[in-house]
Amino acid sequence: MDFTEAYSDRCSAVGLAARQGDTKRLKKLIRQGYSVDVPDNRGWMPIHEAAFHNTSKCLKLLIGTAPSDNYIRSKTFEGTCPLHLSASRGSLECAAILLESGADPNELTNDATTPLFLAVENGHTDVIKLLLQHGANINGSHCWSEWNSLHQAAFQRYPEILKLLLDQGANIESVDDFGITPLFVAAQYGKLECLRILISYGANVNCQAKDRATPLFIAAQEGKDGCVELLLSSGADPNLYCNEEEWQLPIHAAAQMGHCNILRMLIPVTDRLCGSAEGKVSPVYSAVYGEHVDCLERLLKEGYSPDAQPCPIFSCRSPMSLAIQKGCELIPLLLKYGIKPLETDLSLCLHQGKFLLFQHFLKQGCKLPCGQHLTEFSKCAINAGDEYRKWLPSLLLAGFNPVNLLCKSWVYSVENDALNLLLEFTNWKRLPQDMEQILSDHKGTSTWVPCSHFKCMPSLSHLCRLEIRSLLTTDRLRSDQFIHQLPLPDCLQNFLLYSDVLNTYTISEYFLSLWEAYEENPSLSSSNSENAERRETYD
Repeated sequence: MDFTEAYSDRCSAVGLAARQGDTKRLKKLIRQGYSVDVPDNRGWMPIHEAAFHNTSKCLKLLIGTAPSDNYIRSKTFEGTCPLHLSASRGSLECAAILLESGADPNELTNDATTPLFLAVENGHTDVIKLLLQHGANINGSHCWSEWNSLHQAAFQRYPEILKLLLDQGANIESVDDFGITPLFVAAQYGKLECLRILISYGANVNCQAKDRATPLFIAAQEGKDGCVELLLSSGADPNLYCNEEEWQLPIHAAAQMGHCNILRMLIPVTDRLCGSAEGKVSPVYSAVYGEHVDCLERLLKEGYSPDAQPCPIFSCRSPMSLAIQKGCELIPLLLKYGIKPLETDLSLCLHQGKFLLFQHFLKQGCKLPCGQHLTEFSKCAINAGDEYRKWLPSLLLAGFNPVNLLCKSWVYSVENDALNLLLEFTNWKRLPQDMEQILSDHKGTSTWVPCSHFKCMPSLSHLCRLEIRSLLTTDRLRSDQFIHQLPLPDCLQNFLLYSDVLNTYTISEYFLSLWEAYEENPSLSSSNSENAERRETYD
């Protein structure tokens, strides 16, 4: 026999007779001296077989010939007594025999489960009544998780048993080791009828578990529409914060998990302060984090701002930052509702390789990186250096000061052509002294060959171009349309747009293809965005 497993067909002859209800053979075996307390490899004795299989006559016979008073409380290797087995199987007659013979109605298994809990778990109403009549404890813990029978009745959706226990004095606010009440259980698992009964008996709809979650929060998280509706109509507070940081509400749970119908119910009753107050988190972030387009659009339509307050929880300055990090398809929707890209979003675009989006943000008037954001932008620019054709021209044409990139780490890491392109947008003979030293050192220790004209003074036309562009400011330089509207010959307009330089560095054709993609699809819809990405990869 393999004793690493438990076999239900390896019982003794006495156990087999008890299982089959063969009282004649059982009496014969007992007369012949066979033991009634020989366990099988599960620890089951004949009394367990009789209790489990509801062979009441055999059970009486075994109890009558028991070798000791403790026989009736014999436990299997799992700590299960005969009464546990009868209760779980709904064997009313056997349960009555055991209780009348002195079985303890509050006996615990190895995992602290009571007979009452097992009877409730399996829906045996008559056995429940019998156990209560014999002193079964209706309150207190009934299993290892400290659930009691009321929790289990709500979980199993047994409304009649729930009413029975409540009428017999069960504590409606009893909690398990997580601080969860029966009402919380009903809300979490969508047991609507049980939830209605518990509310009618006066259960607290605003109870909070140890982690401060509420029944409304858990119902919203799990997508239990009916429970959310019932809780709200019964006085559940949608503005009761459900975590220690005091930022998460039921509306956040619904948005993050994609339950748009529940979100529709919560929006009108939730305090809008969560969408803008410092230290709080807008549910817009939750919808973006869960990548649920329908929930995000519902929030934005109802007036939640796409330009939400910075979110320390997700380490983001705006919902757009989170959308870029996740690489999801919510970006077009945020743009549709007028989100204002931040300078940090440009860094994220470079980091994620979203170069078309990078150009789109520049078109939308995103503030160019400066001050404290330059360090992070420089790091991302270094990482995207191999792809400089896809973002550097648009950045420089938008009026970004090229001197801001001429730090040692960037100069020493980028391709030679990228460095030369950057210098084309400067007065290369009037650079700050420290930058001239960096370039000189780099030339002496690398393969970088500066353009031959960098040895000469910039032409007057180039200096005029720099001056005119500085007067136009970045707001006007972001769109080439403004320059094309200037009362100048086409050749001068193109000169201000650096067409000569772009042609020299063979950037023009590629650069125009991206702008064409933008003009065709300014909202960056999913399909066109994918086409643009494929175009970028091909180029």
